[in-house]
Amino acid sequence: LSKKYRWSVRTSARSTWIYLAAYFQLAMVSLPSFVLAVSVAVASAAPGSFRGHAVAVEEVKESLQQTMQAMLQGQGSMSKQLEDIEKSIWQTYQSLPKNEAGHIGSRAVRYLVHNYFAKEHGWLIKGLEPHGHQDNMSEVHEVSILQDKAPLLVESLLEARRSDRGLSLTETIAMVATLERLIVDEAPVLLQAAYTLNSLRPEEQLTEKNLHEVLTSYLVLFEMGGRAELDNREIHRVLKTKAALAGGNWPLLVEFEQDAVHNFGFAQRHVRNPFQTVFYSFQDAQMIIEDLTRGYGKWQNTECQQMKRELMDLDPVGMGRVPLGKFYSQPENAEYHFTETQDYLRQVGALEETKEAAYVRIANYMTGPSNCIASSSYYSVCCLNECEVLMNELESHVLAPSASPERLLGLARNLSSATVDAPRQLPNVMEEKLLAIAARHDGEVPLHGRLFAQWMHHAFPHECPYPHIAEDTSILTPTHWMDQKIVVSKTEREELVELSSETPKAPEDLVLDWSEEEVLAAHQTPKSKSFLSRSLRFVMQLGLLLGLLRMVLGNWQLLGFSRGKKTADLPF
Repeated sequence: LSKKYRWSVRTSARSTWIYLAAYFQLAMVSLPSFVLAVSVAVASAAPGSFRGHAVAVEEVKESLQQTMQAMLQGQGSMSKQLEDIEKSIWQTYQSLPKNEAGHIGSRAVRYLVHNYFAKEHGWLIKGLEPHGHQDNMSEVHEVSILQDKAPLLVESLLEARRSDRGLSLTETIAMVATLERLIVDEAPVLLQAAYTLNSLRPEEQLTEKNLHEVLTSYLVLFEMGGRAELDNREIHRVLKTKAALAGGNWPLLVEFEQDAVHNFGFAQRHVRNPFQTVFYSFQDAQMIIEDLTRGYGKWQNTECQQMKRELMDLDPVGMGRVPLGKFYSQPENAEYHFTETQDYLRQVGALEETKEAAYVRIANYMTGPSNCIASSSYYSVCCLNECEVLMNELESHVLAPSASPERLLGLARNLSSATVDAPRQLPNVMEEKLLAIAARHDGEVPLHGRLFAQWMHHAFPHECPYPHIAEDTSILTPTHWMDQKIVVSKTEREELVELSSETPKAPEDLVLDWSEEEVLAAHQTPKSKSFLSRSLRFVMQLGLLLGLLRMVLGNWQLLGFSRGKKTADLPF
């Protein structure tokens, strides 16, 4: 991979201009790249700037000015974010199918973006929900927050899709960063409400005690999502008091919030006077909640892991599934009571039904919508997808869309997880299934197909969900179940325990729950382009190139950056 356009950005002036030059060079090649460059800068503006469906030139100019000034003044948060995203998605990008230009198509972009947020933050973004292993799936340009707040980016994605050009690694990173920024920019709305609920005003300077009250209020509102009362102080005060008295996860929530404040203080230690009382502005609080928002998924995943261990204790043979009777038979003093209905479990793919008995698939249950919290208008926070970490490990070794069954078998034998120690021997039936998948695909196994996902489920049953084919993908979203019965009563649970007491088979007698249906979620058939289409695209790019050349030549002084200059005028 050429390092020319990778996000190896540092805070020096020279590397800053390398970053900008890469964007302008990409812009001269294609329209989507230029729009992506603008979108990244636009995403850094104030949250209220994107409520409409058009972005004014002055807003773009101001946002670009702020972004460039921050970079030139050595604030490396943006470059750090881009580097972190590249580090996370690089191996996946290399392993996805490419078109003739070496770019990934719209389905591969969707696969990568969904998996990045599921793995890094546990975010389930509306418009980018699980595709349910169906060929007909939504794409990134349909994401609600992009349509509402970044119409330029949506247009660029649509243009890339129409032309079959796809997205380069640089463009994909920019798009992921934009989406992440837009989601984080939702946080100040709840922060303002947290100030109001504590009888404080955003323009006030807060003591550390008041700051803790505001931040814990923010986290309470965040967890309640759409059910939160944003303007009723009395209800909010009672909720916080009851939560503190009840114990449970409240001490952990407070500790999470306090750690964020301490981390902020440590980062600010060089610019604050240690001998003066510290006060916090609204901007300070906003910077802290950005870290809380980004880190909340990984923090709350500790509870997911506790729940998973509880389920594993009910899985006596370690096959990643719990007999239905045991699932409902938790004693009253148990840490967790599992109460989802059979209908819910069946629809989301968490229920495995055989002639002898019914079982709950642990990995499918953990990644199901009933374990998602903090729903907002644009996203929910769910348990982190552990299978993505395993897939990333395989992708880093293969760096191609497919591999031979022998190579994958060798890699899987040496791949460990939280519940699997490596190296190990896999059952013969697993090797047979891998060879059968390869026989369907000219001797190689597609990494991002449904059949290999099914194989990974049986290889890592506690981490990788069974690839259930959903008739309606909306059932995989938390909002689908908000107004439906999802919990069984205590009486119903007792009846289900009586009906289901089958002991699972030992591994050597086990017949794999296997379906031969294949779906290649990241693959797409390239469309043929007409001569007229290619001609029009050439004319558009030529016009863009001439416009950019005129802009650059007319503002050559912008590139004559002097080391002592603190700001730079934009070429508008």
